[in-house]
Amino acid sequence: MSNRIYNVLFHTHTISGLVISVALFVIFFAGSISFFRDDIVNWERQQPIVNNTQMDVDFDTMMDSIAASTPLYGRDITLSQIHQERRVMVSITPSKDTTAEEAAQARAFFYQDPATQKSYSYFQDITLGEFIYRLHFFAQIPYPYGYTLAGIVAFFFLFAIVTGVIVHWKKIISNFYLFRPRAKLKTVWTDAHTALGLIGLPFQFIYAVTGATLIIGSTIMLSTATSFFYDGNSQAMYKDLSTDVAALPFTNNPMTFKGSFNNMIAEAESQWEDVYANKVVIQNYGDANMQVAVDVKPINKKQFSGLGQVAFKASNGQIVFKRTPYGETPYIASVQDFLIKLHYGNFGGYALKVIYFFFGIITCFVIISGVLIWVEARDKKSNTVFKRKANKWVASIFLAISLSMYPVTVISFLAIKLFKNVNDPAPHLFIYKVYFLSWLVLSVLFSIKKNNYFTNKWCLISGSILGFMVPIANGIVTGDWLWTTFNEQQIQIFVVDAFWLITSIVTLIICFKLKPGKNKTATATESTTKKDKPKKQFKSKVKAKAV
Repeated sequence: MSNRIYNVLFHTHTISGLVISVALFVIFFAGSISFFRDDIVNWERQQPIVNNTQMDVDFDTMMDSIAASTPLYGRDITLSQIHQERRVMVSITPSKDTTAEEAAQARAFFYQDPATQKSYSYFQDITLGEFIYRLHFFAQIPYPYGYTLAGIVAFFFLFAIVTGVIVHWKKIISNFYLFRPRAKLKTVWTDAHTALGLIGLPFQFIYAVTGATLIIGSTIMLSTATSFFYDGNSQAMYKDLSTDVAALPFTNNPMTFKGSFNNMIAEAESQWEDVYANKVVIQNYGDANMQVAVDVKPINKKQFSGLGQVAFKASNGQIVFKRTPYGETPYIASVQDFLIKLHYGNFGGYALKVIYFFFGIITCFVIISGVLIWVEARDKKSNTVFKRKANKWVASIFLAISLSMYPVTVISFLAIKLFKNVNDPAPHLFIYKVYFLSWLVLSVLFSIKKNNYFTNKWCLISGSILGFMVPIANGIVTGDWLWTTFNEQQIQIFVVDAFWLITSIVTLIICFKLKPGKNKTATATESTTKKDKPKKQFKSKVKAKAV
């Protein structure tokens, strides 16, 4: 490789990493916490459920409850649980009956609690776990700008990974075993950046590819495909991409359904071994051509991805469509399922979640070290004092925004447990205020301080102390102490409390190991000033002797 190509790749690697540094840190930090999204949701609601029990509910009772409050005739109802939580997601299309009442002519979306039969709107259902999960792809920014930003960041992250591997390729193995803790600061950051970057390289590559594909594919690519291939007809495009069973024609002939949804779902699951119901679609509700389509998926130990489908005609309960998950899965469904499982790490239990979390935090450190390398590399005597101070200021702002996410996240957990009103119709506003306002305040204060050691130390100390308080607060408020939840097998609540306890211990140990560094910019400025004064005095003495 010529020096020119090397320099181009090196600078593009640096610039691409710097441009996305803050956004990328937010994505990985929030994403790392999001691996425990389901546990956080159930910890907040005090509704732990047994693992792998989605869709294990009484659908007959739930549908009777929904029908009592919502006009359903001629509509398609989709029931699904994409997360390990108690509530079922309900999506209802407009009625195909043109004479239906006004309430049935609009779409409906809500969450149904099968235990209490209460319905919750989208905003009523938002929890801290959902908030952090959505933060990792900037869903708080209005659609599609937040999604697009996350997709662009993922793409540039992939670009930074590829250029970084090319730049370090010749010495990537030898530098991996090289660590010089007593060398100058730039060397220490470089060694850590290279070693940890190589350790997390497969994880980072997977996340860059799957993240860019899932986000860009669902925003930019879909809108582009709609414009170029479907002449703006989005419904035709989604019909081609959909894997749902085709509905029978609507006859507008009302029929009283006397069958059992539970029996149909159980029969669908009995068609193959080691499968579970993933989604239920009730088409043409209350019509003579009412159809119940059940999607099933194989358990992860049996097959990594797959989609089976069984459709019943509701009037007689006969199977009218069947597709096996072993060998007949549509290509689109296979790819989507494959990418989602790789990205969210939901196919290996808590052990895999811990591994994913560990590599996510490593990536956060790689991002920080990359920015600090850039700052130290420009802390040269050849640069003016102003430029060197400006670079330090940029690093201080970056660290203030990034590292303060740790105490801010813990503050949010405490606020949710101590001060959240369970009857609040808009709980997301409380979460937004606590998280974003505390993040803003801490970021400004640490940025004004402009001391990276101070920022790092006090973010770790405050996060650790507050983290110890999370299981204590949960025990005081709810009575769910660590030992109680463990003995009663309330694993999801136990995992969240144990997570903050262990994390606080680790970060507190790291904090005690930190040592302050010298402010090279200030030292250089002082030395320059001291050197300038003697020279002027010497010249003046020479002139005096000459006279």
